[in-house]
Amino acid sequence: MSLHLADVAHILIALTLLILLAHLFGHLFGALRQPPVIGEILGGLLLGPTVLGAFAPGVKDSLFPASGPTASVLGGFYQLGLIFLMFLAGTELQSAGSAAENRTVVGITVFGLVLPFGAGLLIQRLVDPASLSGPKGSATSFALVFGIGIAVTSIPVISRIMLDLGILGTPFARIVLSVAVLEDLALYVMLAVVLGLVQAHSGDAFGLWDLTGIKSVPLTSVYYVAVSLLFLLFFLIFGRRLFRLLTTRRLGALERRNPTALRIVFLFVAVLCCIALGINAVFGALMAGVSVTGAADGADPAPGAGAASGDVSQTVKHFSLALFVPVYFAIVGLQLDLLHHFPVLFFVWFIVVACAVKLAGVWVGARLAGEDNRSATNLAVAMNARGGPGIVLATVTFTAGIINEEFFTVLVLLSILTSQAAGIWLDRKLVRRTDDRNEMEGEDVWSTESEAVRRP
Repeated sequence: MSLHLADVAHILIALTLLILLAHLFGHLFGALRQPPVIGEILGGLLLGPTVLGAFAPGVKDSLFPASGPTASVLGGFYQLGLIFLMFLAGTELQSAGSAAENRTVVGITVFGLVLPFGAGLLIQRLVDPASLSGPKGSATSFALVFGIGIAVTSIPVISRIMLDLGILGTPFARIVLSVAVLEDLALYVMLAVVLGLVQAHSGDAFGLWDLTGIKSVPLTSVYYVAVSLLFLLFFLIFGRRLFRLLTTRRLGALERRNPTALRIVFLFVAVLCCIALGINAVFGALMAGVSVTGAADGADPAPGAGAASGDVSQTVKHFSLALFVPVYFAIVGLQLDLLHHFPVLFFVWFIVVACAVKLAGVWVGARLAGEDNRSATNLAVAMNARGGPGIVLATVTFTAGIINEEFFTVLVLLSILTSQAAGIWLDRKLVRRTDDRNEMEGEDVWSTESEAVRRP
C-alpha cells in the first residue's frame, strides 16, 4: 500500500504539531515540578475540539480528520504509544519494600485496594449506567470499570514525582511503590478480564476463545479469568528467564547486534501472544516490561549484554518518551471535548467520591499498620495519584465501547488532577518541611533512611 505525497505531508504535519506541543508543554510542566504528562495532554487539548475546534473548526477537521490515511496513521501511533507506555510501566513494577515495611505494605494494599474497589461497586448503583456507558458496555462491565477507576494508582507518575523531589530512595517511596505494584497487577488483571468479556459478547472477539465458538457467558468469564491469571503467573515466573535465555551466547545474536531491537521484538511478541489469547494488548506490554527489567543479570550473557543492559533500557525509554508516548498522551488530549462532552456536576461528584474513598482506604490501612497520622496522610495522597494507569483505563475502555465520551473525559481529568495534587502535596508537606527542619538541625536528611522522610 502506498500513500500520495499529499497524504504523507498531511500525516507529517499532524505528527509534528502533536510532538511539538506535547514536548513544549511537557517541558513547561516539568519545569514547574508538575507531571509532564499533564502538559502533553494539554498540548493535544489545544489542537482538539475544546480549543482549536471552538475557534477554527474547519482547520481542526482538516488537520485531524475523523477518517482517512491521517486518522489511520495517528490511530497506529496511538496504539503503539499505549503499548510502549505500558512496557515502561512494567519496568517500574519491582517490589521495592524491605521486610520491616511489609506490615505497612500489606495493610495499605488490602484497605487501599479492596475498600475503594468495593465501595466503587456499591456507589455506582447511584449512577445511571446508560448515561455513561458506551455502545458495547453492560451493567457488569460498567460497574467494574467504575470500581477500577476509583481504586487505580499510578506507578510511573508517582515514581517520577518522587524522583523529581529527590525522595525516591526513601522508606516512604519504597512503601508507596511496593503497594502500587500489588494494586496495579490486581487491577490490570481485572481490566483484562473486563475487556475480554466485552469483546466476546459484542462479537468483536479475536483469538483462541473465539475459535471455539462458545457463547456461554459463565464459560467465557471463566476462560478470561483463568487465561489472564495464567498469563500473569507465566511471565512473573518464567518471563525473565525466557528473556535471559535470548541474551545468552548461544541465542544472543540479536542481543549482540542490536539489544534495543531485541527488547522491542520481545515486547511485540508478548503483545501478539495476548491478542492470540484474546487478552487486551496492554497486558502483554506490561508483562514484557516486567520480564525485561533486570533479566540481563543472569548467567552466561552475550558479551557485553549484562554491562550494557541499563543503557539499553534507557535507550528504549528515551526512544519511547521522545515519540510514541507523547503522541499517545497528545491524542488523548485531542479526544477531549470539554465544551460538549463534559458533565460538570457528575465530574465534581465523582472526583470528590473517588478521592474520599481512596484517601480513606489508604489512610485506614496505614494507621492500622502502625503509621502515625501525618505519615498515613502523606501515603494516602501519594496513592491517590492515578496518572498513566487511570488514563490507560479511560482510553482502552472508551476504545472498546464500554464507556462513552463523557465518562472518558471525567476519568482523564481525574487522573490529571489527582497526579497534580499529589506532586504539590508531597513537595510542600514532605520535601520542603524536611528541608526546613534539616537546615535548622544541620543534618543531611538524604544521607540516612531518616524518620523525617518516612514520618515528615
